[in-house]
Amino acid sequence: MTNVLGKYSNQLYAVMRFVVGVSFAVHGAQKLFGVLGGSKVPLLSQWGVAGVIELVGGILVAIGLLAGWAAFVASGEMAVAFFMAHFPKGFLPINNGGELAVLYCFVFLYIAAKGAGIWSVDGALRR
Repeated sequence: MTNVLGKYSNQLYAVMRFVVGVSFAVHGAQKLFGVLGGSKVPLLSQWGVAGVIELVGGILVAIGLLAGWAAFVASGEMAVAFFMAHFPKGFLPINNGGELAVLYCFVFLYIAAKGAGIWSVDGALRR
């Protein structure tokens, strides 16, 4: 499979970065605007701050602008979310409902380490 998809790894990474960023931004939009099945939360609350990080960070990651920094902050937010909201319900994410928080945390950590890559604003600015 490496021989088949390996030559497209940069393109697949860019698509993953975009999909993860947009998905994360949607969570922020739910909190901040009460759209897409979400409930609007007060902006100056812990949930409101989380919504801002998710919306802004998700957009930055999706377009690849300051993607490493945005992903690092988003990764931290998801680690905090896991330990504050899920870990008290049990250790294992499968049992405490924290799978999405753990997944986002580590995908964003990888994006923070790798950077924006191709098809990104950061990449265009470097040229």
